[in-house]
Amino acid sequence: MHKLKIVSLVLVLALLSGGACFAQAPAGGNTGSAVAKSKPIKLFNGRNLDGWYTFLQHRGRDTDPKKVFTVKNKMIRVSGEEYGCITTNEEYENYILRAEFKWGAKTFPPRVDRARDNGILVHSQGEDGGYSGIWMHSIECQIIEGGTGDILVVGDKTDRFSATSPTAPEKHKGAYVYQPGGQLTTINGGRINWWGRDPEWEDALNFRGRQDVEKPVGHWNKIECIAEGDVLSIFLNGVLVNKAINVKPSRGRIQIQSEGAEIFFRRVTLQKLDPK
Repeated sequence: MHKLKIVSLVLVLALLSGGACFAQAPAGGNTGSAVAKSKPIKLFNGRNLDGWYTFLQHRGRDTDPKKVFTVKNKMIRVSGEEYGCITTNEEYENYILRAEFKWGAKTFPPRVDRARDNGILVHSQGEDGGYSGIWMHSIECQIIEGGTGDILVVGDKTDRFSATSPTAPEKHKGAYVYQPGGQLTTINGGRINWWGRDPEWEDALNFRGRQDVEKPVGHWNKIECIAEGDVLSIFLNGVLVNKAINVKPSRGRIQIQSEGAEIFFRRVTLQKLDPK
């Protein structure tokens, strides 16, 4: 095919996709203007939770009698039976956080028959349990059936915690939706859904949307949270699903939630970035 015709065809397809070509671009190691500063470090050593501490609602720090958080076969098992999290001892900024996760079969009240729910909280600051007595105030990279990649501001309702994203003209069930090239929207609470979240999403067990990037229950997924200065990009299985700018704060601890559903994590690594 003539070179000019090929270029014209690509431009037409891009226009018809309404920007989806950009939204679905594979990660491919692309971190914008950031460059790797060092080799990835293992946040999870595969043997125990060294470098992390537990925090559970109504129990506090490092008290986990029901073994909500355990390590076996080089995996972190989060039972979901009680609400809480594991939290890094250290704070981080300018990094690529990579983790693999898969859902287990068990669910617990009050979400026995609801969508399996979890999340990775970055830029976590303040007191343990500062938000609803469960988590530190933070920015959430959501992991939930049908909505993995949503960005939530788990903040204190002030400008200290916020995120700005280009969003679609119409909301989905009251929530903003990420759309490259859309109108910039700033939130101090609530969420910005990933671009492909099904408009008919329901908080129901085993929900799957028409455009879901997440693999079916029981299969491993790879999530990447790229924090470059005050920019946060989320990739799921190599696909850019959400992005925010002017994220506040831009550093802090990392939390992995327990929120009613069994989930497993492995290969949790962090690679520091050096902005140009």
